[in-house]
Amino acid sequence: MATISLEGMRFFAHHGLHEEETILGNQFILDVHIISDITEAATVMENATEQLVNTINYETVYDICRIQMKETEKLLETVLSNILLALQWQFPTIQSITIRIRKLNPPMGGQIDASSVEMEESYVKKCGRCARPMICYMPVQAACWCQEVRSKIHPRTMEMLRTQYKGCLCEMCLKEYAG
Repeated sequence: MATISLEGMRFFAHHGLHEEETILGNQFILDVHIISDITEAATVMENATEQLVNTINYETVYDICRIQMKETEKLLETVLSNILLALQWQFPTIQSITIRIRKLNPPMGGQIDASSVEMEESYVKKCGRCARPMICYMPVQAACWCQEVRSKIHPRTMEMLRTQYKGCLCEMCLKEYAG
């Protein structure tokens, strides 16, 4: 288990509820802390280039944040939710994420250094059948590792599993029902 962090990422963006904020823009500072299992992290040669596998690539995390910060949103909460979702899609080994965004000198009619929003998400859950710990991105079904295994299970069987067990099932349990 490791915490991989990018702290103090600075962006100029146009987030805010008021029209002036979206026109003039502001400085933002973003911190991202990701907890992930890195026991199988490695580098491999692919097409004469060294590639990272089974780890969190800092450059990719930064690029995801940079791209999401360019998308103007009224709420900082929406910006953070979009970053969380994009990171889920990119890195299936994330166990939890904490993201904090600070808007410097927010226009509030007084001297304020920064306003901030922080979100934390944990994806470690227990299997509803055997209680093994697992990573689960539900309810964001399209981003979860289980979609491939679930697609091999008959819809009626899936319905039976939903009614019989609370929550998601681990890969081992799901594979017992996959054809």
